[in-house]
Amino acid sequence: MVALVAGLSLLCMQLVQAGNLPDFVELVKKSSDAVVNISTTQKIETGMPQLPEGFEMPEFPEDSPFGELFKYFFDHGEDGEPSYHDAKSLGSGFIISKDGYVMTNYHVVKDADEIIVRLSDRRELKGEVIGVDQRSDVALLKIEATGLPVARIGTSSELQVGEWVLAIGSPFGFDHSATAGIVSAKGRSLPSENYVPFIQTDVAINPGNSGGPLFNQEGEVVGVNSQIYSRTGGYMGLSFAIPVEVAMDVADQLKTAGRVRRGWLGVLIQDVTLNLAESFGMQHPHGALVAKVLPDSPAKKAGIKVGDIIVGFNHKEVQDSASLPPIVGSSKVGTQLPVKVMRNGREQTLKVTLGELPDDKSVAKGPGKPEVEQTNRIGFSAVDLSDEQKEALEVEDGILVTHVKKGPASQAGIRKDDIILSIDGKPVQSVEQFQKLVSDLPAEKSVAILVQREGSPTFLAVKIPAGD
Repeated sequence: MVALVAGLSLLCMQLVQAGNLPDFVELVKKSSDAVVNISTTQKIETGMPQLPEGFEMPEFPEDSPFGELFKYFFDHGEDGEPSYHDAKSLGSGFIISKDGYVMTNYHVVKDADEIIVRLSDRRELKGEVIGVDQRSDVALLKIEATGLPVARIGTSSELQVGEWVLAIGSPFGFDHSATAGIVSAKGRSLPSENYVPFIQTDVAINPGNSGGPLFNQEGEVVGVNSQIYSRTGGYMGLSFAIPVEVAMDVADQLKTAGRVRRGWLGVLIQDVTLNLAESFGMQHPHGALVAKVLPDSPAKKAGIKVGDIIVGFNHKEVQDSASLPPIVGSSKVGTQLPVKVMRNGREQTLKVTLGELPDDKSVAKGPGKPEVEQTNRIGFSAVDLSDEQKEALEVEDGILVTHVKKGPASQAGIRKDDIILSIDGKPVQSVEQFQKLVSDLPAEKSVAILVQREGSPTFLAVKIPAGD
């Protein structure tokens, strides 16, 4: 009898608890139409080996197995062009305007030659990249359609740790899959990105979910699912989403200006340990300790010094070194803002006129882009360096490599993010000037290109190909 009563009590408790769990049925019904599946195709050179110079393809009898074997490994076709295969990938996204603007992750569409956006009504439309931003992992696409269902945009600032959230996406290609969990933490800084205060959740996110929306219980998008922490490649209980405010700000800038501008202070910072806090006369460790002030930077001009501890920026508290970059990055370039520092145990407020972050990791394309990204005859794309980038990199001239194709450039060892300083002994001042220098070089000539990589200059030899 006692066991029966105990069992009934436990059942009643479970029912009460179940009754308190959120019901996402109506949310999914109302919100899933704005979620899309994104499939991409990238053409990749097979990289087949070449026959040694002077050797020709041998002739074999029709029934010989060696004929097909040789063709597989060495025959590149009659025109001598290499063969390619299609690499396909899947992701998710969501519609942010009735006229066809779609939000997703940068890594979903990176290097894609074709993008197909599949809607909830099974229509498949070609997606055009309006712009991408590598730092935030945000991409803005456009599809030719009108009257589309639009996701409701909320705010992540009101999220509470422990609050229920829901993700809708296409894990492993299974369209409109819904998974739920709670907010585990806010303002997470990941090693790969310092300018995004990620939302950490335990929502089940798997390959194919990237770029899809994270909803609150009101059906509002509060984040863009971006990354997982995993030792296996699959879900392990740690998922990270880009706050929707960050993503929408990036999308607006890509749409209107073709690129993303971020605030730049010009300091190298570190955390304040307990021992350091004591040595600086602080009651408890907090803030960002300035380890270096870059020359001619906004911080230098504002009077910020090595040893200062930044405890506030633009009326926002700075808890640690990880919290400062997102605050600075999201602030408007060119505005004068207050910076609260601890110096010699006393607080004081300085005024800084914010500069623009030399964002060599940001790639934007589309209408309104000030720098024109061009591909040259030796096989790489590049953009001009801004004055702030030149200052930060400590170079007078140069261009930034944004993409390297298969060809002379890749064979020579040129990489993405290299700074091209000179070619054939002539300084490189702009993309346009570099294009002219390359076009004037005779075919089959080997020339020296001086590149700067991670602060170190090195010469590379490039053979100029025939034709354009």
